[in-house]
Amino acid sequence: MASLKELRNRIASVKATQKITKAMQMVAAAKLRRAQSAAEAARPYAERMERVLGNIASSITPSPESPKLLVGNGKDAVHLLLVCTSERGLCGGFNSSIVRLAREHIAKLQSAGKTVKIICVGRKGFDQLKRQYEKQIVEVIDLRSVRQLGFENAADIARKIVDRFEAGEYDVVTLFYSKFKSVVSQIPTAQQIIPPVFEKKESSGPSVAYEYEPEEEDILTDLLPRNLATQIFRALLENAASEQGARMSAMDNATRNAGDMIRRQTITYNRTRQAMITKELIEIISGAEAL
Repeated sequence: MASLKELRNRIASVKATQKITKAMQMVAAAKLRRAQSAAEAARPYAERMERVLGNIASSITPSPESPKLLVGNGKDAVHLLLVCTSERGLCGGFNSSIVRLAREHIAKLQSAGKTVKIICVGRKGFDQLKRQYEKQIVEVIDLRSVRQLGFENAADIARKIVDRFEAGEYDVVTLFYSKFKSVVSQIPTAQQIIPPVFEKKESSGPSVAYEYEPEEEDILTDLLPRNLATQIFRALLENAASEQGARMSAMDNATRNAGDMIRRQTITYNRTRQAMITKELIEIISGAEAL
């Protein structure tokens, strides 16, 4: 049975941990407001760009002159997975859910005889994936030194992907991230970005034929790299909001669990102390009666 000193040390240790988790929860709540606003502000632009590119792409017939970023290189043998996770932990199952989705996708591709390569954006995703797929990881992008995410960070990543694609290192690129829904709900998402897959939306009105100036291929050649950077930037912003929401929820649960542990340890401490006092009283009374 633990002594009173050990029980006091345990209670003090859990109280100190509770203060840390409470502080982390408050910091995550403050950061969540900014991250959520940034993610929600980026969605309309990214979705609108996808819609515009989808409309232009549907109006042309794929040909050898079509941009490779739109139609691909005609192969489907080598797949690149761009796995975006966080740089820090203590955010519940946020990172694990993204990595789990990536692992399921890798298993499906490998069972089909495809070659898989991985680029990890974020240290936590790399830490989990390297245990099983270390040889497939071709690059790790560290954003720990970035104080605030900007479009230039996504543009740098997009530039690296385009350079590798033009060098013929892979055929298909899939982006993995977590879409922010609420503080307690983040949705792991896989999005193919090379060649892009556009959603087909049915229009209620009559179809309209557009004439483009310059030609559609010229517009796509200019917009496709920008769209690639835009989708990556949206994924990074969604991840930032999801990370803070998951951390806020995880630290709230940790604070509550610490409170429950303190209450149980305090009850144990009081019972142990009362038992020791009762034992000492019995010994004193027994000694007095013996005299």
